[in-house]
Amino acid sequence: MSSTTLHVSGLTCGHCAQHVTDELSELTGVSNIDVQLNAGATSVVTFDSTSPISDDDIREAVSEAGNYTVESIVTK
Repeated sequence: MSSTTLHVSGLTCGHCAQHVTDELSELTGVSNIDVQLNAGATSVVTFDSTSPISDDDIREAVSEAGNYTVESIVTK
């Protein structure tokens, strides 16, 4: 299992966080999604996954959630 941390800009409220959570949860193997909302700045999103997920798939999921930008992705 791996843990991924995203820095995402553009989240302004709980609904934004929920949209990102919903889209990421559709990726195969993703669980334990946590969004630390920092409205007006960069929010931190973490999740676990049972299989590797490409950065492109992560960026696409966040983009599908709304007008949000993934600033960085760190997988451990």
